[in-house]
Amino acid sequence: MVDMPRFFPPHRSRAVTAALMALLSGCAVTPEPPGSAIVAPAQFSEADTARTPDWPKPDWWHGFGSPELDRMIARAETDSFDIQAAIARIRQADAQVKISGAALLPNVQALQQSTWTHSYTQTGRQTNSGEFIDTRTTALSATASYDLDLWGKIAAGRDSAVASAVFSRADRDTVALDTLTAIATTWFTALAYQDRITVAERNLSDAEEILKAIRAREAVGTASDLDVAQQAALVAGVRASIPGLRSNVTTNLNALAVLVGQTPEALRLAPRSLIGLSLPDITPGLPSELLHRRPDLMSAEAQLAAARANLRAARAALYPDIALTGSGGWSNAALASLFSPASVLANAAASVTQTIFDNGALQAQLELSAAKRDELVADYRRAIVQAFTDVENALAQYRQATDQERLEAEAVTVAQRAADIARAQVLAGTSDLVTALQAQSTLFADLDTLAQVRLSRFNALVALYKALGGGWTVQSVSPPETHVFQGLL
Repeated sequence: MVDMPRFFPPHRSRAVTAALMALLSGCAVTPEPPGSAIVAPAQFSEADTARTPDWPKPDWWHGFGSPELDRMIARAETDSFDIQAAIARIRQADAQVKISGAALLPNVQALQQSTWTHSYTQTGRQTNSGEFIDTRTTALSATASYDLDLWGKIAAGRDSAVASAVFSRADRDTVALDTLTAIATTWFTALAYQDRITVAERNLSDAEEILKAIRAREAVGTASDLDVAQQAALVAGVRASIPGLRSNVTTNLNALAVLVGQTPEALRLAPRSLIGLSLPDITPGLPSELLHRRPDLMSAEAQLAAARANLRAARAALYPDIALTGSGGWSNAALASLFSPASVLANAAASVTQTIFDNGALQAQLELSAAKRDELVADYRRAIVQAFTDVENALAQYRQATDQERLEAEAVTVAQRAADIARAQVLAGTSDLVTALQAQSTLFADLDTLAQVRLSRFNALVALYKALGGGWTVQSVSPPETHVFQGLL
C-alpha cells in the first residue's frame, strides 16, 4: 500500500488508496528490452602476451622523468580552464539530483494571516451617535501536497539526474585525461622542435666550415664557382629552416600556457631536449579490463542510463497523475483562544489528472525517448569497440615508432661516418665536392628525421596511456549516492 501523508486520518488513507488503486488497476509500465552484449576479444593482438600486464599508474607522467612536465600537470590539475568547467558541471548535476529528488517528498507551506477591520455602528437616531468597533482575526495554517508516484515518473526523473551526476564525474575525468595527455604531447613537441633547432645549428656550423674550405680552394683554382654556389645554397637552406623551427617552439609553449590555465607571459619554460627523457614501459592486460579503465566509457554508460530513465518517465507520463493535498490550522478572532478545539480547521483532497487528447504529444515524446535510448545504445557499443581499437592502434604505432627510431639511428651512424670522411677530404683538398655535398645533405636529413621519429615514439606512448585510461578506474567515480548500472551492454 502507498503510504499517505500524515495529515490523512487512517481510515481515509485506506479508503483513498483503495479507490485510487481500483480506478487505476491494470495500468503498468512495461520494462524495456535489454541490449545485446558485445564480446571483448581474448587479448590485444599487438600486445606482448609473454609479459606481465602492467597497467598505467594514476601519476603515469612521472615515468618520463621530466620535472617541467610534472610541474605543468600539477598546475593544470587546479588551474586548467577545461577542468574547472568540468568541476562546475559536477556541481550543477548534483544540484539537479536534489531538485529531482525533492518531488518525491511532500511539499509543505506554512501561512500566518491576520485580518483587522474597523467598523462604525450607529446606536441611536441622532446623527453622529454611535461607536467604532475594531475586529482582528488571526489564522495559522499549513498546506501540504504530495504526488503519488505510482508509475515511477518522478523516480525515473531522479534516476536520470543521478545518472547525469555520474556522467559529469566521468566527464571531468575524461576532460582531465585529455588535458594531461595534451600537455604531455605539446611539451614533447616543443622539445622535439628544440632538438631539430640544435641539429640545424650544428649542421649550419659544419656547412659554413666546409664553405670556407671550398672558397679557399676556389682561390687557388682547385674549385669552381659552381662548387661554391652549391655549398652556399646548402648553407642558406639550413639557415632558413631555423626561424620556422623557433616559431614552432614558441607556438607550442603558448599552447601549453592555455592548457595549464596561464598566460604565455606567465609560463616561463626553457625547452632542452627529448634526449635523456625516459620512455616508461607499460603492458596492457586483458581487453575486458579496459572497460573499467576508461572514463569515456563510464560517460557513455551514464548517458545511456539517463536515457533509459527518461524513457521510463515518458512511459509513465501516459498514465494519470495522482495528487494528494491537505491543509490544517487554527483561526479565531480571540488570540487567547486561537488554539482551542473550536478553532481547528482541516481539509484533505485527492485528485486524478489524465490527459485525454493532446494531439499525440505524449506518445511522440515516448517515441523520441525510445529513439534517443537506441541512439545512445549504439554510441555506447561504438565507444567500446573504439576503445579496443585505440589500444591496438597505439600499440602498433609505438612498436613501429620504436623500430623506426632504431633503424633511423643506425642510418644516422652510417651517414655521420660518410660525412666525416667527406669533410676531412674536403679540408685536405682531396675530395670530390659533389660527393661531399651529398654526404652532408644525407646526414642533415637523417638527423632531422631522427628527431621527428623520436617525437613520434613519445607521442605514441602518450596515446597508449590515454587509450588505456591513464590509470583511471571505475572506483574513482564518486556519485552523489550509491547507484548501480546493470544490463547496459
